[in-house]
Amino acid sequence: MRTGGGARPGLTALGCWLGLAFLTGGLTTGCDRSGSGEAASTERPVSASPSPRPTPPEELCARVVAYWSRKVLASQTYGDYQSMGLSDGQYDILRNVVGATRAEKERHGARAADELIDRMARAGCADWYRTGGPSKGPWK
Repeated sequence: MRTGGGARPGLTALGCWLGLAFLTGGLTTGCDRSGSGEAASTERPVSASPSPRPTPPEELCARVVAYWSRKVLASQTYGDYQSMGLSDGQYDILRNVVGATRAEKERHGARAADELIDRMARAGCADWYRTGGPSKGPWK
């Protein structure tokens, strides 16, 4: 055991680790992207306010059905309806849309088929939600 005024070895190592922790903590919290020394959190833009009303489920349905209908029509198959993130009812709408738009594309071109996809997806989803949608099936 040492006597005298020297520091104990355990406390010296602890002091070094604490000093290093404070030093690196101070450096990382003081860093920002601008180099101005201000905290980075004060430089972030204010996010836009939330939408005044949520998107109706039939509109979300129409968007996803139209998206996947275009993919399928372009011969980019993606597996079954579950891998597309569709419900069984949405997949039924998609099959109707794709069947009709294939014929439309051959007769009148891609633009006419694209417009038909949007119309049929909207109409199919509106009808599906009008009659109960996904939560009103016979299993409920």
